[in-house]
Amino acid sequence: MKAADVEVVDLQEKFGQFSDHWCPRIVADLNGQQVKLARLEGEFVWHSHAEEDEMFLVIEGQLRLELRDRTLELGPGQMAVVPRGVEHRPVAEEEVQVMLFEPASTVNTGNVGGDRTVDPRRL
Repeated sequence: MKAADVEVVDLQEKFGQFSDHWCPRIVADLNGQQVKLARLEGEFVWHSHAEEDEMFLVIEGQLRLELRDRTLELGPGQMAVVPRGVEHRPVAEEEVQVMLFEPASTVNTGNVGGDRTVDPRRL
């Protein structure tokens, strides 16, 4: 990679390019990790990731991150890292824009699969 390959990523511009929910978009790759943007609304499935930690950073809106023993409430500019193996469920009463940071191999539904699964190779 050369200095000429370095670009500015405008998050609001990227969010403006899609409107579907629960389907992350890759906006950057680094060191085997991916930075993804997603619009969330409603409840996701309970799941965990056996090999990967997952970072949620709220850009806009309010995200409830449910864990089996407690619930985290995240607002704009707040983030949480869910360690590998920890069951969790993101919930957004109204649309929320989030940035996710996770290994490139991470499957969004983790160990449960289902109709909301997005193949990370097709993002």
